[in-house]
Amino acid sequence: MLKQILSKIPRKFPKSDPLDSTRIDCGNDSTCSGPSTNGGSSFSSRLNVVKRVSSAVFPASMMAGMEAVDPHLSFKDVSNLQKQNLFVSKLNLCCEVSDCSDPDKNAVQQDLKHQVLIDLVDFVSSGSAKFTEPAIAAICKMCANNLFRVFPPKYRTGNTGGETEDEEPMFDPAWSHLQSVYDLLLRFVSSVDAKAAKKYVDHAFILRLLELFDSVDPRERDCLKTILHRIYGKFMVHRPFIRKAVSNIIYHFVFETERHNGIAELLEIFGSVISGFALPLKEEHKIFLWRALIPLHKPKSVGIYHQQLTYCVVQFIDKDPRLTSPVIKGLLRYWPVTNSQKELMFISELEEILEMTGMDEFQKIMVPLFRRIRCCLISSHYQVAERAHLLWNNLRVLNLIAHNRHVIVPLVFSALEQNTLNHWNQSVLIQTQHIRKMFCEMDEELVLACQRKLEEQDSLSTVEAEKRRLTWERLENAADLQPRAGNILASVKPVSCSVTC
Repeated sequence: MLKQILSKIPRKFPKSDPLDSTRIDCGNDSTCSGPSTNGGSSFSSRLNVVKRVSSAVFPASMMAGMEAVDPHLSFKDVSNLQKQNLFVSKLNLCCEVSDCSDPDKNAVQQDLKHQVLIDLVDFVSSGSAKFTEPAIAAICKMCANNLFRVFPPKYRTGNTGGETEDEEPMFDPAWSHLQSVYDLLLRFVSSVDAKAAKKYVDHAFILRLLELFDSVDPRERDCLKTILHRIYGKFMVHRPFIRKAVSNIIYHFVFETERHNGIAELLEIFGSVISGFALPLKEEHKIFLWRALIPLHKPKSVGIYHQQLTYCVVQFIDKDPRLTSPVIKGLLRYWPVTNSQKELMFISELEEILEMTGMDEFQKIMVPLFRRIRCCLISSHYQVAERAHLLWNNLRVLNLIAHNRHVIVPLVFSALEQNTLNHWNQSVLIQTQHIRKMFCEMDEELVLACQRKLEEQDSLSTVEAEKRRLTWERLENAADLQPRAGNILASVKPVSCSVTC
């Protein structure tokens, strides 16, 4: 009886959300239209895009229990319970990538997306966002769709590995959107729990992130530098993989292409990474120094990243002073012969290394080192010669030279004498005289001995030159006494063949 009475009472249905009704009625039917206005039609189409992206990003089990929220609403206009769903909806809306090369094309959609990205950054910055698994998946998907791209060939530099001093940097026309995405990714990496996010911030994600370092836009590379550093610090499980991936980028740059725009930023990250290496250094880290950092001195574009490279090398020597000898040998192996500007950078780096070098390590490499410095002292390029002379103004280097003067002074004394007689630059002549005076104050007897030995070598060279002159003179006289080749050929009779055919 009671069931019959209740069945006659009209049921009260809950109010259906207009967004839900639109989604349910239209589905994937392209003929279905929303409200009659153009704005409503575009809104409906955008909502369909959100629905497709959401289904692609999240499994059905993950989306269960999530209420659909209009992504165009403000976080202030929804309750605290709906903010998390609105956060995910806005992320899904931003997964759609628009062409920003033409500012007039899709201008409304670009402005709408830009405003949504700003809302997302503000929401995450306020600390109200909760990085649940659906949110983590959505933010990684959104960042991947907007950031990971292949750079067009015109973005690549022709001959160098980045912007040179004479080259103006290029800027991405879509930077206004990219900047917001990078800001969001940075705040996400800084706030999320590494254990919850490592499923999505995986090796593939990191590799695609590293590929972006080849961007021509320095603003993008700067953002990537900060984000990768945060990932390296928080996701400890990915540290060996990041080091290996960066090594592969360096190998490809040094030994194959010599073209990459982000070497300086990668080295800047590794400068702080190296300073945190535990002692004693692992063999893996030493291999990175020998096979990656030292060969980076080889490319012509070393000037773009030389400051960061020097810092990394110095950090390694600071960790383990025994690496000084292999590092200096590597510098001597890649020492430039015809590039004077590059030679100036090498001398500056060498001075920084010598300031940290102990006596034992210095004695291992001082002979080949000062043979190279001797060549720099007599360089016809006055800047190279001046920079080599300035090594004696460094008190630490001067102390090493003074303790090993019996080996070093004989190596460079001939170069000083040659400068005194032949060098064209007045500043170099003054510095040469200054170094000679310093040697005399160190050990005057040694200088006199080197002077006598040099005079003996000069006299021997004069005797040898006179011998060669006399030898060539005798050869010329002997050649004049011989008959001409034509007469010799004419006096020779052909020999008849005694063999019968």
